[in-house]
Amino acid sequence: MDSPCIASCKLNNNKVCIGCFRHIDEIVDWNKKTDEQHAVIFSLIALRKQEFAQYKQSFTATELSPITQQEWQAAKQRIAAAKK
Repeated sequence: MDSPCIASCKLNNNKVCIGCFRHIDEIVDWNKKTDEQHAVIFSLIALRKQEFAQYKQSFTATELSPITQQEWQAAKQRIAAAKK
């Protein structure tokens, strides 16, 4: 399944990308996820988009940060641990 990534990666305080509205744990290993996992993630994306639209007036750029290597590695470790 195609990734919803729009190459505008910035994480909010909840570690959700405001470009594609996926949590960092959902971004990591996207191509290894099943169609069922993708469907769940797309449902969550729709909810997050609605939430973002409701509060974006109060949203500030200081709440955003690029995905760091440390965050990426931590997410990969969480995913690997969950599979065990």
